[in-house]
Amino acid sequence: MDSKISDCFPIPTSKKEMKALGWDFADIILVTGDAFIDHPSFGTAVIARVLLDQGYKVAVVPQPNWRDDLRDFKKLGEPRLFFGVNSGVMDSMINHYTANKRLRSNDAYSPDGLSGRRPDYAVTVYSRILKELYPDKPVVIGGVEASLRRFTHYDYWQNCIKPSVLIDSGADWLVYGMGEKSIVELAYKISEGVSEEVIRRTNQIAYISNKAESFFRESITLGSFEECKKNSRVFADNFRIIESESNSWSPKHLIEPYNDIFVHVTPPWPQLSSKEIDEIYDLPYTRKPHPRYGYKHIPAYEMIKFSINTHRGCFGSCAFCTISAHQGKFVQSRSEKSILKEAEKITKMESFKGVISDMGGPSANMYKMSGIDLTKCHVCRRDSCIFPGICSNLNISHNSLIELYERVCEIKGIRRAFIGSGIRYDLFLNENGFIDDSGKDYFEKVIKNHTSGWFKVAPEHTEEHVLKAMGKPSFRLFERLKNEFAEYTSKEGLRHKIIPYFISSHPACKLEDMRKLAQNPNLKDIALEQVQDFTPTPMTRSSVIYYSGIDPKTLKYMFVEKKPIMKQKQKSFFFNKK
Repeated sequence: MDSKISDCFPIPTSKKEMKALGWDFADIILVTGDAFIDHPSFGTAVIARVLLDQGYKVAVVPQPNWRDDLRDFKKLGEPRLFFGVNSGVMDSMINHYTANKRLRSNDAYSPDGLSGRRPDYAVTVYSRILKELYPDKPVVIGGVEASLRRFTHYDYWQNCIKPSVLIDSGADWLVYGMGEKSIVELAYKISEGVSEEVIRRTNQIAYISNKAESFFRESITLGSFEECKKNSRVFADNFRIIESESNSWSPKHLIEPYNDIFVHVTPPWPQLSSKEIDEIYDLPYTRKPHPRYGYKHIPAYEMIKFSINTHRGCFGSCAFCTISAHQGKFVQSRSEKSILKEAEKITKMESFKGVISDMGGPSANMYKMSGIDLTKCHVCRRDSCIFPGICSNLNISHNSLIELYERVCEIKGIRRAFIGSGIRYDLFLNENGFIDDSGKDYFEKVIKNHTSGWFKVAPEHTEEHVLKAMGKPSFRLFERLKNEFAEYTSKEGLRHKIIPYFISSHPACKLEDMRKLAQNPNLKDIALEQVQDFTPTPMTRSSVIYYSGIDPKTLKYMFVEKKPIMKQKQKSFFFNKK
């Protein structure tokens, strides 16, 4: 590692680097379970850059050793304002364990892919250590792990109901979702020395109070943690309310009792404008791992270093997915100008060979899609804009996305721009064919110009009752897609293949359903290799069903396969069609 390069890195990770920047202390120290990569696809880098842009001195402690004398937690000293803590891009338990609870042998977010660089329940472990070492200094937790554990939740790995992560971690504040505005607001209020009561008026945070009073106009008190533990129906009903509010344009303040105290979750900020999102992505990221790692290989970075995020949020609301719970239901898109600026920056990277690896978001083809009449969206209570059918008020034109792809590929130095994010084919196709001309145009251009030969889609299952439980469209739609794909590739002389993703052991799925999937004639010429066994993750409808056996939407019972041997048998059908 070149010490001069390291010393000049704008976001320090050591005392030496802080001194090179002329700092005697940091205002904010971020502690993360991932290696530190200054790229806009990594939340730690985004939060660090946003705070740095506001004039704060921000330092990062990546993957601290929690087993020794805790020197990593002490090496930068005490921050002037607060510690920020996250587990990394993933929940640490999903990062560590497979669906059958076996320890993974590697970690894509660590140097050389080595596992064991972060603890189980990293947010809780890091926060407790910091509160022990610096009891008077606020700890603010955030990221996916904290965000999706902000309420009482089911933990698959301990097979029990756990309280809000605020309870276990001892943290002072929790920022949920995409937290740029909240963290800036907290930093300002803490630096001004305002009272806790004033801080509690901040949008998109969670905190603990000994009172149930709300500082916002409307609030809902949920069933208590104790009631959720005793009665799974209360737990399911709580989730129904939480999901409904998170999918609302104007969510209410939610209050969850725990013993004699209360967990408060304030409403999120209004939707970010394209200008506000552009300002976040236009910050001067180096797009590289910190120089401390030298030439070590970080697998996750290699996957995304030439990728571009075009938008946030997803209005699909699949039952097993955490995206809408974390990023929100409503899609927020960057401007074309901002995306083109980032694409031009990528062309100047040393190792760039002319190929953008991915342009997309949670779902690749939701860019610039929104309600036609937003006043209707303001009162809408649907959890999905496209399931069980596309909302008549949703603009599903793909023209802006097609134009964006064309503009990116016109940039000097870019040969190809691939789409690696998941494509929602139910946004351009129904059982009768293409919904409109823009959808047909998008489908054909993606296949011809924006795939490397593998067209990846996610039907998830073949059986209708399982798909309904998942919140996914009918398999007949995939059959139509497969036929359109075969017809177009044949006409163009392309040897591309369609790669479908499937899930086994999802709630409502029985062994016989997997047998039918494996024997479905529409899959006879397709290798079923892109598969996964269902893993219950915090704050998803599927996880609530897995634990309780109750569908939160209907409060009716649903079959759930929990026996490990039967789960393995379900997955085995992917690899043995006999």
